[in-house]
Amino acid sequence: MTARFDFLHICLTHQQLFAYQGGQLVWQCAVSTGANGIGEANNSGKTPRGWHRIRARIGDGLPLGAVLRGRRWTGEILDAALEQAAPERDWILTRILWLCGLEHGFNRGPGCDTFHRYIYLHGTPDSQPMGVAKSHGCIRLHNRDMLTLFAATPYNCRVFLAEHPLDQLALNALLKDVQCKVH
Repeated sequence: MTARFDFLHICLTHQQLFAYQGGQLVWQCAVSTGANGIGEANNSGKTPRGWHRIRARIGDGLPLGAVLRGRRWTGEILDAALEQAAPERDWILTRILWLCGLEHGFNRGPGCDTFHRYIYLHGTPDSQPMGVAKSHGCIRLHNRDMLTLFAATPYNCRVFLAEHPLDQLALNALLKDVQCKVH
């Protein structure tokens, strides 16, 4: 993929990620967000809403299925035996795009800080269903989708998480607003 995304929208109700370039939808995929629902509070296990940016890109060059723990590669690559040994584990695989909230008092700052909650977009085993909220608050993608997303999503790319999909008017307003958000 040669596209360079300049804006991502994650629809939490429909469990979909939409990637835009120059105001045009260029890619989308199914995701899995927080099993505990939607919310910004620390230790809630919920997926936060609102404006974010990609603050860190982790795992460039790692193999497909690389197991990450504490944002570092363990040296393992997920296989059936490893997955069966820890069936309830929320696997973080392949790549991480670490989110930072942009709205003080809502998704940034004491009690609600997306970055300090370690909310990522990350790869997950292909055995995990997409389109179903099952994570611990992060946004999960199948590994091949995560590779595509990572390759086209730059540092500081804006990400908007909301319950609803965007119609053209809302999209135009957000794309105008994305120009105004502070780093």
